[in-house]
Amino acid sequence: MLNRKNKLLLKKIASMFSVVRGYNIPVIALAQYLSAIFILSPPEMGALEVILDINIFLLVLASSIAIASGYIINNFYDSEKDLINRPRKSMLDRLVSQKTKLYVYFSLNFLAVFVGWLVSWRVALFYAMYIFVIWFYSHKLKKYAIIGNVSACLLAIAPFFGILLYFGKLDPNSMFRPMQLEIIISHASFLFLLLLIREMTKDLENLRGDFATDYKTIPVVYGENVSKRIITVLVVLTVIPVYALINMFDVGYMDIYFYVCLGFLLFFVLFLWQADKRKQFLALHNMLKFLIVAGVFCIVLIEPSVLWNGKKMLMSGL
Repeated sequence: MLNRKNKLLLKKIASMFSVVRGYNIPVIALAQYLSAIFILSPPEMGALEVILDINIFLLVLASSIAIASGYIINNFYDSEKDLINRPRKSMLDRLVSQKTKLYVYFSLNFLAVFVGWLVSWRVALFYAMYIFVIWFYSHKLKKYAIIGNVSACLLAIAPFFGILLYFGKLDPNSMFRPMQLEIIISHASFLFLLLLIREMTKDLENLRGDFATDYKTIPVVYGENVSKRIITVLVVLTVIPVYALINMFDVGYMDIYFYVCLGFLLFFVLFLWQADKRKQFLALHNMLKFLIVAGVFCIVLIEPSVLWNGKKMLMSGL
């Protein structure tokens, strides 16, 4: 039987896990590794080489730590808003004091920069800047329409860009192979649009709390209908990178995922225009999260044979 002290400790651990969104970190790390193996690495670099590369491990580790610290500072500034939008989660998060959260936040920041420094001083500088921008986003940028949404999406993509730069350093010519660069841009564009749709849907979900705490999001400033129109346009724009990836490049069996996405997003827009309650927007938000997480695992479909022979064949001619 656990005594009272141990129960309290377990509750605080659960609270901190909730604050740093520990369920997201492994998925983000996996996404970085799969992207590195199937999309970002030079064609001649094998999967095992990527997995065993200590510098890539350190880059993913530094990213995971920096993202965890970002969730903490975001939670710190959003505590009042979350009390309105997510009262149950907020009560769990409040089991850990704000002082403790800040202590863990600064500790994780130092650790992320130190891990980056083990790769090079440039990587350490990259993560120091990344941490600063996350803080600036949480403190200022996220309160403003469009700027906050775009900033959140760019911050989500930035760690992948860091890995791309690392591969560029290993093989300077690999970053400038036109077809490979176009494939990377197409994947990044599709991910960016999905993340932007998710962020704007989240604004609709959090409308009440944003209005009460004076956040100038699109639904607060311009209304729900304008927000829905913008989301609809963004959904239409996803057709461009999907068309490029399916018809212009060889993405293997991942084209199945993209076809499913287009059908999924069509139904998403139909449900979006019928939604007018927070629970409905929350369901739409969760649907998008599922689509993004599914996309992470579906990266393997680009070339499943890599899993057993360790070498990329489809992109070998790039």
